[in-house]
Amino acid sequence: MILEGNVSVKAAILAGNRTIEKLIISDDKHNKDTAWIIHRAKERNIPVETCPREKIDALTSGRTHGGLIAQTGPRMFQKEEECLKGNDTFVVVLEGIEDPFNLGYIARSLYSAGCTGILIRERNWEGSEPVIVKASAGAWEYINVVSSCDLPSSITYFRNNGVFAYGAMRNDSIAYTQGNYRQPVLIAIGGEMRGLSRGVRDTLQQNIHIPYANDFRMALNASGAASVLGFEVFRQRNSCISNTDR
Repeated sequence: MILEGNVSVKAAILAGNRTIEKLIISDDKHNKDTAWIIHRAKERNIPVETCPREKIDALTSGRTHGGLIAQTGPRMFQKEEECLKGNDTFVVVLEGIEDPFNLGYIARSLYSAGCTGILIRERNWEGSEPVIVKASAGAWEYINVVSSCDLPSSITYFRNNGVFAYGAMRNDSIAYTQGNYRQPVLIAIGGEMRGLSRGVRDTLQQNIHIPYANDFRMALNASGAASVLGFEVFRQRNSCISNTDR
C-alpha cells in the first residue's frame, strides 16, 4: 500500500498504527517539513530512499504526492476497551458508510471534536485506505478505530461499561441539543441511504435528530451529521451550561 504526501506520511509515522516499509522521497524535495519527517523516520529505523520524481509518479495514481510517499502495511485496528476514556468517552458507530472520501471527512471532524473511537463494520479497507487517510488529513491514523464483526455486541459492550447510546434517527427522537453528552456517550450514525440496521437500533437508548430551518425532508449526509453532532458533544463538555435531558 502507498500513502502519498507529507500529511499522510507524517501521520502514519507518528501514530504508529501501521508498519512502514520504506519512505521514498523525490531528490528535489528540500524543506524543513520533509527534513523533520526524514528525521522521525530514521529514529524509527524506517528506510529512506531518494529518487527522481518521475519514479514516484510511476508508483502513484495521481500527482498529489508532493514528492513523498510511503510503502506501508494495512492499518492496525484497536479494541473496544481502548476507546474507553472514563467520563471523556465519546464513541461513534458508523454503519453503511462505504465511500472512502466520506469516511475520511468524518474521521477528520470527529477527531477534531474529541471522539475517542470510531466503530465500523469489519471489512477489507486496504484498497481505500490511501484515500481515507488523505481525506481525513491524517486523522484516520490518529483516532482509535475498531473493526467490529458484530456492531450490536460492540455497542452492548459500551453500554455495559456505563456508556449511554444515542442513535441519529428521527423516529421517537429528541433534538440533538437536548442530549446529555457530559456523560460517557456513544452515537450511532447510519448512511443516508439505508440508515441504521435493526440490530443496531435495538441496542440504542435514545434517538436524536438535527432540526432544520425549513421543511426540507432529505437527510444530511453522514459527514455533515457527524460534524454537527461531534461538535455539540465538544460544546457541552467545554461549556458551563449543564444539560441533563436525554
